[in-house]
Amino acid sequence: MMNTRRAGTASYAGVLAITGLAPLVWGSTYAITTEFLPPDRPLFTALMRALPAGLLLLAVTRKLPQAQWIWKAGVLGVLNIGAFFPLLFLAAYRLPGGVAAVLGAAAPLISLGLASIALNDKLTTRKVLAGVIGLFGVALVVLRASAALDTLGVIAGLLGATSMASGTIMTKRWGRPEGVTPLAMTGWQLTAGGLLLLPLALLVEGMPPALDASAIGGYLYLGVIGTALAYALWFRGLAVANATSVAFLGLLSPVSAAIIGWAALGQSLAPLQVLGMGIALGGTLLGQLATAPRPAAQPTPEPVRTAA
Repeated sequence: MMNTRRAGTASYAGVLAITGLAPLVWGSTYAITTEFLPPDRPLFTALMRALPAGLLLLAVTRKLPQAQWIWKAGVLGVLNIGAFFPLLFLAAYRLPGGVAAVLGAAAPLISLGLASIALNDKLTTRKVLAGVIGLFGVALVVLRASAALDTLGVIAGLLGATSMASGTIMTKRWGRPEGVTPLAMTGWQLTAGGLLLLPLALLVEGMPPALDASAIGGYLYLGVIGTALAYALWFRGLAVANATSVAFLGLLSPVSAAIIGWAALGQSLAPLQVLGMGIALGGTLLGQLATAPRPAAQPTPEPVRTAA
């Protein structure tokens, strides 16, 4: 019996480890955006990240939503993609990267509140403490004393975190139709979000900019690796794991971004930032321990009575 419980725990941990690859990949978004993509085009960048990847997945899976899943896929596509992507890039353009990352790190705390309402997931002190610890760790990693605040940027960052948290919780609440793979669900949401972004990008930013080879390569990476594959892993994890456990994995993204900035862009890492990484990882781990489902208690077998 004990071996069965251990196997189940190991399997659950394996799902979380694979799901955690998604926010680790998302941590490269800032470096790709600043080094390879056209500046000041948040809507176009969000569109290029979502729609081509969504259409590619639709072509690969050959599965379209039916009946009530047409509007459900649309709602999830708006929350996870269509609203989240432009809010994320708007916050990144208007705020120092550290401030934007801290606002995004509030998503686990928002998820805890939403899960208590939508999923009847009990809100505990331990869960909230894990979220606060993770947020504090991220702040140590990315914040600078000279960081300036922009009202619109702060609002965009908080709305983006709320949109992502809402999409995570509703994805868990609705699940997915029988026979539909996480890859197909990812394609539905990316396409729905991309179709929302298409007219917005044209109306607000005008015609697409000229793209050189590095920009094309950057968009390909963001679309295929950073979006299609990463979101497929994310939604696969949501189908199996606790929604708030998955939400806490989002704290890995700013830590990944800081490490990539140090390794690839020559940015320095101060001792306080390294300490912040450890605290953020500790908050992530505590979040997993606080939100992981408890194995069901096994009934104690009654002793066999023999005839006297």
